[in-house]
Amino acid sequence: RFIAKPCAINLGIQDSGPHRAQPNAILEKVFTSITKSPDGKRLEGLSKQLDWDVRKIQRWFRHRRNQDKPTTLTKFCESMWRFTFYLSIFFYGIRFLWTAPWFWDTRQCWYNYPFQPLTSRLYYYYILELAFYWSLMFSQFTDIKRKDFLIMFVHHLATIGLITFSYMNNMVRVGTLVLCLHDASDFLLEAAKLANYAKYQRLCDAFFMLFGVVFIVTRLGIYPFWILNTTLFESWELIGPYPSWWLFNGLLITLQILHIIWSYLIIRTASKALVRGKV
Repeated sequence: RFIAKPCAINLGIQDSGPHRAQPNAILEKVFTSITKSPDGKRLEGLSKQLDWDVRKIQRWFRHRRNQDKPTTLTKFCESMWRFTFYLSIFFYGIRFLWTAPWFWDTRQCWYNYPFQPLTSRLYYYYILELAFYWSLMFSQFTDIKRKDFLIMFVHHLATIGLITFSYMNNMVRVGTLVLCLHDASDFLLEAAKLANYAKYQRLCDAFFMLFGVVFIVTRLGIYPFWILNTTLFESWELIGPYPSWWLFNGLLITLQILHIIWSYLIIRTASKALVRGKV
C-alpha cells in the first residue's frame, strides 16, 4: 500500500479496472446462479426476454467477466511483495549458509544426527520461511485466482509439511539447502512479472529467460543430484533407514515431480516466446 502502489503509479500503471457492465438484475442472476458464458439457446431466450440484441447480451457477459478480474496495479503490488520477500530471504540464506560446513559438504548434514545444535540464525531462517508459506496457503483463497491454483496448493502443502517435519526431526541442515535452492529462482520470476506489468518488454523477456535457466539448473540439476542424493543415499549410508525416512523423501520426491511439470511449462513458454518474439 505504501511502497508498491506509489512505485506502480510512478511507472504509469493505472488504478482503473476494466469497463463495468451496466446494471441488469436478470443478467446478473444468470451470471451468478447459472452460467458466466451462456450458450446460443440461452442467449436467444434472454434476447427475447429483455428485447436486447444477442451481440449486446454477449458484450454484457464479456464485460461482466472482465469486471471480476484484478487490475494490473493489484497484480503489480502482489508481485512486488513476493519479489521483496524472495530476494531478501535468498540473500539471508546465502549469507548464512556460506559459512555453514554442510553447504560445501552435504554429508555434514548427517554427522552426529540428531544431536545437532539449532543456532538462532538457523531458527529464524526456518521460522520466516514457514510463516511465509503458511501465509501463501491462506491468502491463496483470497488473492488473485490463477490457472495453477491446484498445483500451487499441492506445492504449499508439501512445502509446509517438509519445513515442519524437518524442524520437528532436527533435519534443519538439509532443510536449509532445500529452502535456499528454491528461493534462487523465485525472485527472478516475480521480477519478470513486475517488468511485464510495467510494459518493459525486453526487461521482462530477459528476466524470464534468466529465471528459466536458473530454475532448470537448480530444480532439475542441483536438486536431484545434490539434495535427493544426500537424503536418499548419504543419509542411508551414515545413519541408516530411520522410521520417518520414507515420508521425508516422499515429500521431497513430490516436489521433484512438480519441478518437472513446471520445467515443461517454462520450456514451452520460452519456445513460444522465441517464435513470437516476446514472452
